[in-house]
Amino acid sequence: MRIGIDYRPVTAAPHSGIARQVLALEQALLAEGCELLRFSMAPEGHPHRQLAICPPATPASAGLHRPRWRLAFELGFLPGALRQHGVDLYIATANSGLPLRRPPTLRRQVLLLHDVFQLTLPGRHASWLHGRVYGAMDRFLIGHAVRGADAIWTPSQFSAAALARLYPQAAQRTSVLPNAVLPLAAPSPVPDPALPARYWLVVGTREPRKNIAFLLQQWSALREEGQALPDLVLIGEPADVPAQLAALAGLHWRSGLSDAQLSRLYHDAERLLHPATAEGFGLPVIEALSCGTPVAVATGSALDEITPAQALRFDPRDAAVLRRALLAAAAGRAEQETAGALMLAAQRYSAGPYQQRVAQLLQEAWR
Repeated sequence: MRIGIDYRPVTAAPHSGIARQVLALEQALLAEGCELLRFSMAPEGHPHRQLAICPPATPASAGLHRPRWRLAFELGFLPGALRQHGVDLYIATANSGLPLRRPPTLRRQVLLLHDVFQLTLPGRHASWLHGRVYGAMDRFLIGHAVRGADAIWTPSQFSAAALARLYPQAAQRTSVLPNAVLPLAAPSPVPDPALPARYWLVVGTREPRKNIAFLLQQWSALREEGQALPDLVLIGEPADVPAQLAALAGLHWRSGLSDAQLSRLYHDAERLLHPATAEGFGLPVIEALSCGTPVAVATGSALDEITPAQALRFDPRDAAVLRRALLAAAAGRAEQETAGALMLAAQRYSAGPYQQRVAQLLQEAWR
């Protein structure tokens, strides 16, 4: 079987959560002995022009998400390229991306749909017009992919249920493929000298659903009351929250980290906080657990599925409940939150179980 995968997420943002899942899928397919072809858009001189099948005219990697180039790839390039290279099964890896004209030689097409938040929740855009244009494009391309896919793989029951509410006809074609959380890089040997010995970690701040402003408000209120809460290290940009919150004392913003630096932060954190009101999976939670670092997570989304029973939980919209959880976290680990128990919980999402599930779903898709 000759399988093609959409490699654009790896080209455009190699350290993103979606890119990490594309890389995990790539390794799982290769482990199954599949003949694998990668399809992407990469500018001249980019190493992916040697690794992947690319159209001749391509923008800089940062521009791959723009409507003009998405349409050029999925309508102008991909149908002919799939036919030319004899692809039997194609996997779109980023919520959309199936060819807009399905070549008759393509026997199966699969959609890897991480979540439906592009359709159901407001995102961050440069302007009102920008948001309208990208919103319309997302509705068109995701709708096309959902309707055209022979199989849809989502990382959680939460995402599968959300998809079924929007597209009831897709429910019978949808299966859960939990994300793979591959081993982190070895931590940097030297901790960040600007950070305190004791801190909590927050990974991902951009989207409004990450609920960072609400977390900062409750954390700050408790500190103002004299509660000895640790500082916060946030992986993101200060512009992701209102300026008066971004400048609070005790916040440490980090971005552009190497894999080793991020691993160091996970290992040294006293706890990971994940306050999102909506989450399709929650990679940072499993990454923290894999380091033996305890977590405190919001209820009401896929975090309910992936987080072990001993973790601290809180309602992400209830200030009093969140404050109680922060005070409990400040008291230290619970007896059952041993590093060994947390690392064992993370093993459910390691490469072995993921590869087994990919092999099973491939067989089902090929029937």
